[in-house]
Amino acid sequence: MISRFLKTAVVLLSTALVLYTGCKKKKTFGGSDDDWGYSVSQTSDGGYIIAGGTKSFGAGNGDVYLIKTDGNGNQIWQKTFGGSNYDLGYSVSQTSDGGYIIAGWTYSFGAGISDVYLIKTDGNGNQIWQKTFGGSNWDLGCSVSQTSDGGYIIAGTSFGAGISDVYLIKTDGNGNQIWQKTFGGSYNDEGNSVSQTSDGGYIIAGTTESFVAGDYDVYLIKTDGNGNQIWQKTFGGGSWDGGNSVSQTSDGGYIIAGTTHSFGAGISDVYLIKTDRNGNQIWQKTFGGSNYDGGYSVCQTSDGGYIIAGGIYSFGAGGSDVYLIKTDGGGNQIWQKTFGGSNYDGGYSVSPTSDGGYIIAGGTHSFGAGGSDVYLIKTDRNGNTVK
Repeated sequence: MISRFLKTAVVLLSTALVLYTGCKKKKTFGGSDDDWGYSVSQTSDGGYIIAGGTKSFGAGNGDVYLIKTDGNGNQIWQKTFGGSNYDLGYSVSQTSDGGYIIAGWTYSFGAGISDVYLIKTDGNGNQIWQKTFGGSNWDLGCSVSQTSDGGYIIAGTSFGAGISDVYLIKTDGNGNQIWQKTFGGSYNDEGNSVSQTSDGGYIIAGTTESFVAGDYDVYLIKTDGNGNQIWQKTFGGGSWDGGNSVSQTSDGGYIIAGTTHSFGAGISDVYLIKTDRNGNQIWQKTFGGSNYDGGYSVCQTSDGGYIIAGGIYSFGAGGSDVYLIKTDGGGNQIWQKTFGGSNYDGGYSVSPTSDGGYIIAGGTHSFGAGGSDVYLIKTDRNGNTVK
């Protein structure tokens, strides 16, 4: 049985839902085929780094796509990584040496059907090394960040003890595995987001079918610095709920964004959950309309509130639009924005920028050169697109 995350990935590949805005600052990247962006962050020079996938360029049926821009979103360079089969980049961040670390998955290299794919580049996007992790089945890498010791932590999904399990891998600075852990039960469990916590451990968010109130629940796992589980929590109702993004908040607790079919106004809604440091829920909020809406990325903002990016069918200009929501520290909506054209557009990653605004990455079927293109949107602190 293929996990829900893998099913979702297949849908994303076929639809490549992504984002658009009608301002002068809109940027698209790609060629005549399908290209999409899944991760973005601001770099130390004030520009942006974007990771995703491309079918327009590269060596195979799909390659990891890495794009560097200046502060105005103008492309400085682009790189592709992969082999003759299908490969994808799902998470990127700048490293302490000025280069970049990318996590995703590969069908071209490794031991199994697909493997976790980890790529380290220099500041110009030139590959320094690549590593694969996994067994003889499907293994997927969804989130990566550098750790305080100069190594890396990766979260994803492995088809291991259960139908699928949360997969956590710790490496040294050269990408050599130090340890790996799996978490889950006898059904589908998936890891979508990881970050290091202030105590040197890790927080992981994903989705569980093994420990549930309904069909699927948001899955939150806290580990120590060696990847040993300290506690796990689930959140949700009687239907399908999943977690896509987590980070520690300034009070030592956690903020989680995902999608809920159990609560809210529509078929599915953006799902925002705040917990204390022990994973106990403080509050939950939903956002959206009467149709399908979901949250993919969340960050705490400098005012103590939160910024969430996702996709929305309920409002906007087209089949689906990029959905950007700003809340206060209690999760109460301050404003919401949609961006898009007449076709399918969606946002998968958001990050605050040094000027107080936000940068969003995804892709667009509404605009660009091909079937779908990587899309990059810059807004001010009020969610208005920068002219």
